[in-house]
Amino acid sequence: MKFLVKKAQKRDDQAFVELMELCKSSMYKVARSYLRQDEDIADAISQTILNCYDNIAKLKNPKYFKTWLTRILINNCKDIIRQNQKEYLLEILPEQGEECMELKNYEFQELMNSLDDKYRVVLLLYYGEGFKIREIAQILEMDENTVKTRLSRGRKKLGQVYHLEAVGERR
Repeated sequence: MKFLVKKAQKRDDQAFVELMELCKSSMYKVARSYLRQDEDIADAISQTILNCYDNIAKLKNPKYFKTWLTRILINNCKDIIRQNQKEYLLEILPEQGEECMELKNYEFQELMNSLDDKYRVVLLLYYGEGFKIREIAQILEMDENTVKTRLSRGRKKLGQVYHLEAVGERR
């Protein structure tokens, strides 16, 4: 990936496209952890790709490309959330968007959605994307001990929710 980043920094468009292809699945997962509507997810990813393309030459160390890209994506997701909150307050009756029900891991997604955002995002970055605790702390701009605490609490809450659903199914 480092090689592709270096080529993309020299404005090799094909290398940039290959980079985005490699990262699109993880970008979707991260955006999905923040946003519910498919349109918002697509907007966040599109804006991230544009931001990345415009600023990739400024990336100092190519080995941190994925961390840098994820940080941009999270910021774009937060911008969309803020924008949606403003729109929600302006509308009398908010539109009810349709959720994408064709996800392969729908049950897992529902389980993750039951968690508070602060736990869900950390769990997704750690388990889903394979980031180290130090990298997650950089991405989310928080202390490493906070990340460790949220991982631990998130695991416990996930276990509690899963256990409650399993008990409910047996009845």
